[in-house]
Amino acid sequence: QVQLVESGGGLVQNGDSLRLSCATSGRTSRNYAMGWFRQAPGKEREFVAAISWTGSTTYYADSVKGRFTISRDNAKNTMYLQMNSLKPEDTAVYYCAADADWLPAGTVRTSRSSYDYWGQGTQVTVSS
Repeated sequence: QVQLVESGGGLVQNGDSLRLSCATSGRTSRNYAMGWFRQAPGKEREFVAAISWTGSTTYYADSVKGRFTISRDNAKNTMYLQMNSLKPEDTAVYYCAADADWLPAGTVRTSRSSYDYWGQGTQVTVSS
């Protein structure tokens, strides 16, 4: 089992920045690709960004490309999401997730169903 705990959410203004963290514990997640998803009220949970287990490959949803940066520090068992130029439409609960399937180095997946472990979520609210 892998436990994931997100932190760093909050209330910010349009154009501000936030950095989310996802701390992992339990069975090592160092060899797992990981991702961030978000869910706004009344909407389905959607893919935001993913990173391979080596950290060599990252992939972003078009809506956040150029504004968000995903990274990981395997020595600290922590993944990050740096969010810049935040917009009101970024308001959502943000979830981190781990893909426990073995994947070739450099591979990431964007489907919600590919991820096996999930955190409890952290709220991000961007006011206009």
